Amino acid sequence: MMPLSIFGFQALWSPIFLSFVVLGIVLYLVLAIKMRHRFEGSEPLSRTQLVFFLTGMVLLYIIKGSPVDLLGHILFSVHMMQMALLLLLVAPFLLMGIPNWMWKKVFNVGILNKILGLLTRPIIAILLFIGMFSIYHIPIILDHVKLSAPLHTVFTVTLFISALFFWWPIVNTMKGQPKLHGLKKIGYVILSAILITPACALIIFVDVPVYETYKSGEAWLQAMALCVPAGTLAGLADLGLSGPELFTNMPTVNDQQLGGILMKVTQEIIYVVVLGRVFIKWYKEEQENADEITQKDLLERQRLTMHGQ
Repeated sequence: MMPLSIFGFQALWSPIFLSFVVLGIVLYLVLAIKMRHRFEGSEPLSRTQLVFFLTGMVLLYIIKGSPVDLLGHILFSVHMMQMALLLLLVAPFLLMGIPNWMWKKVFNVGILNKILGLLTRPIIAILLFIGMFSIYHIPIILDHVKLSAPLHTVFTVTLFISALFFWWPIVNTMKGQPKLHGLKKIGYVILSAILITPACALIIFVDVPVYETYKSGEAWLQAMALCVPAGTLAGLADLGLSGPELFTNMPTVNDQQLGGILMKVTQEIIYVVVLGRVFIKWYKEEQENADEITQKDLLERQRLTMHGQ
C-alpha cells in the first residue's frame, strides 16, 4: 500500500486551515479576557468555558486539517467519523465555550436575532439538521459536492451551522432564547436519534458501493483535489495513482458499511452521555423542588374540590 506522505506536507497538515484555527483561538482569548471590560454585563471566563472552546478548536483542526481529513477522502468510514465528531462534539463544545455575554452581542443585532430565534426553535432546528445531514449523504448529492471545492465548502459550513442550531436548545443558558428542560430535552435528543437512523441504515445495509467518489476511477481522483494541491495531484496521476484501493485493503462496500455503523455508534454513545447528564440534572431539580411541587399540587386539588362543591 502507498503511504499518505506521497501527497505532501500541505495536503497532510493544511497549514492555511491551521492558521485560521489559531487565529480563531487568539481572537477568542483577546475578546474573552483582554477586551472583556468592553462588553456590558461581562463576567470572567470560566475554566470550563475555556476547556470546551479549546477542545472544540483542537478537534476541529484534527478533523478537518490533519491527515485525518486526507484519509477521509480515501475512506468513507473515516469521512463518517469526521461528520460524527464535527457535528456532535465540536458544535456543542464551541457553543458551550462561548460565554453568554458574547452571545448577547450577536443576538442584539436585530436581523440576526429574528433569524436565529426562528432557526433555533427546537422543531425547526431538529428538522433542519437531520434534513441537511440526510440530503448530504444521498449518493448523487455527496458525489456532486465532492467534485466542487466551493460547493463542498458551502455545504460543509451550512451543515455545521445547522448542527449549531440543533444543539442550541440543549446547551444554551441565555434568558429569552429557545431552550428545552427536563423531559422535553430528553425527548428532543431521542427524537433526533430516531430521525437520523434511516440515513445511517441505508448506508449500512446497502450491498453495493454507491458513492462514485470513493470508488476507483476518475471521480475519486477529481474529489482528491479538495485537499491535495493541483500540481501535486497532477504529478501523482502521471505516476499511475488511480483509486483508494492503493491505500487500503478494505473492499469499498465494507468501508461504506463501516462508515454507517461508526456514525450510528458514535452518535448513540454521545447521545447516551448527553441523556445521562440531562436526566441527572432533571432528577436533582425535581428532588430539590419536591416540597414546592407537592404544595402546588395540594393547592390545585383543594381549588378543584372547592370548585366542585
